[in-house]
Amino acid sequence: MIELNSSSQPNSVLKMKDLPVNERPQERLLKSGPESLSNAELLAVILRTGTKNRNVLDLCQQVLSEYSLKKLSRLSVSELKKTHGIGEAKACQIVSLFELSRRLESYTEEPKRLIKSPEDIFSFIYPKIREEKREKFIVLCLDTKNRVIREEVISIGSLNASIVHPREIFRPALMESAAAIVLIHNHPSGDPTPSPEDLDVTARIAGCGHLLGIEVLDHIIVGDGCFLSLKQEGKI
Repeated sequence: MIELNSSSQPNSVLKMKDLPVNERPQERLLKSGPESLSNAELLAVILRTGTKNRNVLDLCQQVLSEYSLKKLSRLSVSELKKTHGIGEAKACQIVSLFELSRRLESYTEEPKRLIKSPEDIFSFIYPKIREEKREKFIVLCLDTKNRVIREEVISIGSLNASIVHPREIFRPALMESAAAIVLIHNHPSGDPTPSPEDLDVTARIAGCGHLLGIEVLDHIIVGDGCFLSLKQEGKI
């Protein structure tokens, strides 16, 4: 990268790829771990690119010469953008980095939601879809103790239909090594009575689950403050 000064003489700007491999922050992180990097180098790995006038490592050294880590962690996007070389995208990256750090400080591992009955499924999902105006199809992936390990929205359809493919249903279940799944979808009309299509989709998915060794425990159809369990109705 060449910058021309006012006298049209070439002024080289050293790019990261021009540095020896053992001096590049990302390569050093991969080889020796993040603890081997300076604060500027860690920030350079996150920001990735510099400006036309300086490489990312020089930019990060400049930023950390102006602000301590503590002060940098408290700056807003608009405040960060006042620093030469920090645009909106880089400011958002820095703000997001420190927000994640703050959340980690107060993070506690939440217990996985245990599913024992159709009522448990309804109480878990209803607050999330009660205001939905379109039909939404959701799968809950469960472990061997019937605890929810993943919740996945498979499709969002029209007011009265959604298109569901078994391959989309079982992809998250296979990724999580789920022992079982629960199917859920809402009827925006408020009436949870299953349609012929609902019964057909359920039968196809249950059959696929049998072949894969992943049990379909239930299919809950959510209405307006109510639900219907196809398991309880003997449809699974």
